[in-house]
Parts: sequence; structure tokens; C-alpha cells
Amino acid sequence: MTTPPPPARRQSGRPGTVLPGNRTRGEGEPPARPAAPATSEHGHSHGHAHGHAHGHGPASPASRHLRTVIAAVLVPFAAAVLAGLVALWPGGAPGHGDSGSAGIGFDRPTYDARVTTVRAVDCADVDVRTSPAPGQSPDPGAGTPAAGGGTCRKATVEVTSGPGTGRTFTHIVTPRATRTLTAGQQVVVAHAENAPRDLQYSVIDVDRDLPLTLLAGIFAAVVVLVGRLRGVLALVGLAVSFAVLTVFILPAILQGSDPLVVAVVGGSAIMLTSLYLCHGLSARTSVAVLGTLASLLLIGVLGSVFIDWAGLTGDTDDQTGLVHGLYPDIEIRGLLLAGVIIGSLGVLDDVTVTQTSAVWELKEADPAAGWRRLYGAAMRIGRDHIASVVNTLVLAYAGAALPLLLLFTIAQSSVASVAGSELVAEEIVRTLIGSIGLVASVPVTTLLAAFVVSADRGTRTADTGRNRVSGRRGRRRKTNRTGGPDTPGRRPGPRTAAP
Repeated sequence: MTTPPPPARRQSGRPGTVLPGNRTRGEGEPPARPAAPATSEHGHSHGHAHGHAHGHGPASPASRHLRTVIAAVLVPFAAAVLAGLVALWPGGAPGHGDSGSAGIGFDRPTYDARVTTVRAVDCADVDVRTSPAPGQSPDPGAGTPAAGGGTCRKATVEVTSGPGTGRTFTHIVTPRATRTLTAGQQVVVAHAENAPRDLQYSVIDVDRDLPLTLLAGIFAAVVVLVGRLRGVLALVGLAVSFAVLTVFILPAILQGSDPLVVAVVGGSAIMLTSLYLCHGLSARTSVAVLGTLASLLLIGVLGSVFIDWAGLTGDTDDQTGLVHGLYPDIEIRGLLLAGVIIGSLGVLDDVTVTQTSAVWELKEADPAAGWRRLYGAAMRIGRDHIASVVNTLVLAYAGAALPLLLLFTIAQSSVASVAGSELVAEEIVRTLIGSIGLVASVPVTTLLAAFVVSADRGTRTADTGRNRVSGRRGRRRKTNRTGGPDTPGRRPGPRTAAP
């Protein structure tokens, strides 16, 4: 029995290379084609490569059938929103005369000014009753100067913009004033043209342009740095939201349109623009839009029922009373409901987009998962989101009403009396209605997303997967010289001489 030679090392592209079966390829003979892998191995390799690329790439486009169904729902809705914008577009706020002033003090022209000097004076030497500090009630004494004389601060202010540039006037800061002035400080002054010359200018606020602009710049830089293109689109969406609020919603309400209808139309315009601008025109975004729309409808219905049932008027503070006094045609109760809808819209967008993205990503990770499995997994994410969002809303409203809650605490009122007062009841209704809408948006959006992504993938698999399946089934397995199937990655051993 002869000893077989050791297997030769395979080298491609060189003459004299030893091939399977101890056959040597001669000079100029083309290299042998590598054997195709077995069907199972090919299917595994193809599936793995496809799944990896699909999971880390952009979302696949929806099927034509799914796009048609979504368009059949959203196109009429978008057309109705556009028609509402056209019909309710304001022509200008009512109540403005030829002078352009409503006479309430807020619409007086304002200009920039600078504090030149500040010096301490005895309050007995200045009549603090004739020029109280802005926002400060006259000193309790009713006919006498400040008790005990006291020390006031006399500031000289120079106007630096507007027709009165260069004029100076005196501003007295009382000891109990919450805002103090310092030399060199930039302030904002209001001009009353019909007032006596010495009283035409008054300090109404400090100039905050620099810190606010710097903070806005830092915010924009952080958003763009982290979000990149999405961050830029988010900033554009924020600008669009602000424009719709200031150009359409507020003027339309002042024009006398129903605040609820204006809020629904304006909020829908903000929702459509912001979501599609930030997240792209896709089936995923459309599902988030539908979930947000359903939740807004629920909030509107619940708000109408419980605001009327609880007897809330919406006229609970000085600002609302002033608006109602100047514009009696404005429905204050509708204004309250409009505030609930607009306030809930921003958080609704966050919840619906998060849940929709969760469903899509779960489907990418497990393409074989059905809608029930996707819904259960996404709802586990949504429950955590619900807990944090509800807590956020409650704390946000509590923070806004903190001075009011302090007043009730000082008065030692019971919890029942505090909750029953219209001031607090309005915030309770606002919080609970918004929270119900947010909580309901999680299962609604998740279920809708699970149905859509499952139906879409099933349709696309049926349409586009036939060729791949038939191609795999039609491929024949290659066999070696002995008639058995080749094993990928294994070379037939060299032939041995018979003993």
C-alpha cells in the first residue's frame, strides 16, 4: 500500500495548481469555477445580508396599496385644513382705531433706553405716590409719603431709540419694588404721546434681548449638533408652529372666530407641517399623524363635555377678563378649550412618533413577528412613556399654578375647597383631559402602526418575494464526481492507490 502524498496547497491563477482529484491544471487552462454553496447556506447568507442592510438603512418605502389607503384618509383631511385656513384667515384684529392703539397700555410704542445714573434719596423728598414703580401698588399710607421716610433710588434714564432719542427722564424705585435698576443697564420704555411731557416715558421692563438671543443660539446649536439634519428640520418646524400661532390662531380668535374651530384648524396645520417636515413623507409619519388626530378628537370631545358640565367659564384671571372686556364677542369658554388642545398637541406629537417608530424598529428586528406580537412589545415601551408623560404634565401645570397654590396654602384652605374653586378646577380639568388624550394615544397609535406595518410587509413579501423563492427552489444542488452532494468549504480528498 502506497502512502498518499500530502494534499497540495490550492493556489489560484498559477500554472500547475493541484485541483480536486489530484488533477493538475495545465498552463493556460482557465481556473475552475467555485462550486455554488448549498441551497440552505445560500438562503441563510442572503437572508442575513438582506436583514442587516435593511435594519440599518432607511425605512423601506410603503407598498402602492398602502400608500393609496393612507392617502385616501389624509388627503381629504389636509384639504379640509387648507380650506379652514382660507375661510378663517384673519383680516386684522378688531378694535383698533386709526391710531392703531386699543388704549389698554400693552400696545403703546416701546423704545430702547439706558439707565445713566442711580442715586439713593430719601423717599420723603420725592413723591412716590405720583410715580409708583411699575407693577407696584402705592405705599400703604394713603395720603402720606412712605412710612418712616425710607430710602428710594432715583434713576435717570436716557432714551436711545425712536423719535425721542436723547431725552432723559427720572424714574423712582421704591424700597419695596421687586425690580431694581443699576447704572448702565439697558431698559425698555413705553411712550404715551397724549400724556404730560414729564410723564410721556416710563420704564416698563428691562432689555433681555442679549441673554434671550444667546440662549436661543445655544439651543439651536445643540439641536443641530445632536440632531444634524433632523435638528435643522425640527427648528424649521418650530418656526412654522410659531408663525401659525402668531399669524393665524391669535388674530383669528380676536377677529371673532370660534376659538375651538380656530384651534383645531391651526393645530392640525401645525401637526401636518411639523411631522412631515421633521420625519419625512412616509407611512410611518402618516400613522403618527392619524394617531395624533384621533387623540385630538378625543380631547376635544372630553373637553367640551366636562368644561360645560363643571360650569367652567374660563374667566379666572385679570388677563382673560381684560380680553373679554375689550372683545366681548370672544367666547371665553371656547378659548379655554382651545388652550387645552394646543397645549396637548406638542406632547401628543412626541408620544405618537415614538410609538410608531418603536413598532417599525421592532418589525425590522423581527420581520416574522405578527401584529399581536408587535403590539405587545411596543405597548411595554408605551407604558413607560405613559408614566413619564402624565407625571410631566401634572408637574408642568402645578408649576404654572404655583403662586395660586401658595395663596391657598397661606389661607389654610382644605383640599376639597381648593380643588372646587374655579381657578384650580380649571387646571385640574385641563390636566386630566390632556392626560387622557395622551394615554389613549399610546394604544391607538401602537395598534394602528402594528396593523399597517404587518399588512405592508405581508403585501410586499407576496408581491416581491416570489422571484427570490422561486429562484432558490429552481437552483439545483451540484454534486461531486462520486454522485454525492458537495459540502461547502470541504475539498474532496486525494485519490489513493489500491493496495
